[in-house]
Amino acid sequence: MLFVDEITIDARAGHGGDGVVRWLHEKGKEFSGPAGGNGGNGGDVYIHAVRDLNLLSRYRGEKNFEAQRGLDGGNRNKEGHGGANIIIDLPVGSMVRNTNTGEVFELTRDNEKKLILKGGRGGAGNAVFKSSVNRSPKESTQGARGEEATLHIELRLIADAGIVGLPNAGKSSLLNALTGARATVGSYAFTTLDPNLGVLYGTVLADIPGLIEGASAGKGLGFKFLRHISRTRLLLHCVSLESESPLADYRTVRREIVEFEKGILAKKHEILVLTKSDTRDTKQIKEIVKVFKKEGLEASVVSILDDNSIKTLRDRVFAALG
Repeated sequence: MLFVDEITIDARAGHGGDGVVRWLHEKGKEFSGPAGGNGGNGGDVYIHAVRDLNLLSRYRGEKNFEAQRGLDGGNRNKEGHGGANIIIDLPVGSMVRNTNTGEVFELTRDNEKKLILKGGRGGAGNAVFKSSVNRSPKESTQGARGEEATLHIELRLIADAGIVGLPNAGKSSLLNALTGARATVGSYAFTTLDPNLGVLYGTVLADIPGLIEGASAGKGLGFKFLRHISRTRLLLHCVSLESESPLADYRTVRREIVEFEKGILAKKHEILVLTKSDTRDTKQIKEIVKVFKKEGLEASVVSILDDNSIKTLRDRVFAALG
């Protein structure tokens, strides 16, 4: 199934029912005054969080959502029934922007529910207008229109740590080693096309597609997924030791992190992970670690073939997440 993490839909709250002009007719008392009831309120539009990351794919062919209209008023001052609300299910982590008003709603907890569009108020029946100087009012009002908007929905994963790096930096392999996840891996760039999740000691790690230079400006596969780590507390920055210039690779990705959404990601705690240590000898690795240390960066050196290095990193990540 195609992973959809961004979609636009149109939503409309229900129209209020109309108030009516009616007269009370009783046996022996034919003209007993106004008795037109008020219209019911239109239904509201709610969003509701559920644990289904693929839910937005359902809305690719379903773009219009409308709550029910309120019923018109009735005789004998009977108020019309309110219109049924409509509830739009969205994945936990969704950010919904009302493009008409700019208002933003976020769903960050399972089963969270928020009112986003209010239904129109029901109109007044003629009984409302009765007074000492107007005993036979013929006025009534129509129901009001419900609020409507175009909603831009953007999924931002709820994860504790995000794994970033250039394509083929070993991110998916590291996620699998740390958490036991089964993310697809391969010996070529852009193996990861969708975010992958894994659980480590009750915390959630997210592996996003590889970044390239210019990702923060919209280039490559990584840009649209950078937002998925905007809520994380920790970044695991993977740099492959297969690279001829690990420091340059680090700086490339770090630059995109700093430039994304005014530096929102740059403020997060970062652990530098030098992956694929089995591709270098010990002397070479020590020299590379020294290069990073001169930049004020402490590196964790790992290989998925070395259980001890994975355990050490696992403990470091767990400690950093508290």
